[in-house]
Amino acid sequence: MSPAPMDDEDRIDGAALGGVAATCLWTLRNRAEESRHPGSAFADPLAERLHRRISHDYERFGKPNQIHPLRAVALDFAIRAYLDRYPAATVVALGEGLQTTYWRLGRPAVDWVSVDLPPVIGLRLRLLPPEPRMTAIAASALDRGWLDVPDPARGVFISAEGLFMYLDRDEVFALIADCAARFPGGQLFFDSIPPWLSRRTLKGGARGRPPFSTLPAGTDNSGLRLSARYAVPPMPFGLTVSGAARLPGRIPGVAAVEDVQPPPGRKAWRPGTLRKLANLPGLRDLRPSISLVSFAGPR
Repeated sequence: MSPAPMDDEDRIDGAALGGVAATCLWTLRNRAEESRHPGSAFADPLAERLHRRISHDYERFGKPNQIHPLRAVALDFAIRAYLDRYPAATVVALGEGLQTTYWRLGRPAVDWVSVDLPPVIGLRLRLLPPEPRMTAIAASALDRGWLDVPDPARGVFISAEGLFMYLDRDEVFALIADCAARFPGGQLFFDSIPPWLSRRTLKGGARGRPPFSTLPAGTDNSGLRLSARYAVPPMPFGLTVSGAARLPGRIPGVAAVEDVQPPPGRKAWRPGTLRKLANLPGLRDLRPSISLVSFAGPR
């Protein structure tokens, strides 16, 4: 399925997005740059076009990184696998930002629910091709109204790309519990940062250049900085691989949790020693992770 043409000359100012909402431009830039890379197997032409159309100081996000496009591919695989088993299922994308998963999947018959804050939904409606099977809900993922939209009997797959780390632990666990109770037999895909990295985003720091830093002298060192001009918003929720594996015993309705390995990428992201080291006991709890949660139920 090819998205409808967009007028690349009609430029949109991305400066209207701030705080957590602005991170959708960070992930968009990384997907678009990886899609353009001649050595990449990742293809997201719609992300490339959005990136061209939204005017923004993308260099403030630092150098492009493969982590977001590889996460996107892992999500594509997980959704396809669920839809292969339950073709009539609904996909709910929480905090969807400017993700283009629906178009990458190439399955126009799937019912899709996009949930995000009003400024982001406004951008999606303005920039992305209209789709008759797609429902946009301008609300926080924590507003439980969206739970009433999908039909649980048909199956529900929920994605929460780059979302949970911006919430509090109690909010995350309560939301997972509500999803499990409402959508038995469904699945939830989410990614996490380890607790040490979560603490880094919350840390204040004196102005100055820390040891081994490549940032200019006089840089504000508070939080986690991608460049001298940008620090990521606070990420209070961190979860290890081991912690995710214990969720079935902590949250009612959670039957199983799979540690999803991102697909191979380029250079350091290729299969090899670093990937093996990242999965050793102890070390694996120091890395970011992707979890695929299966809810207990009749499916």
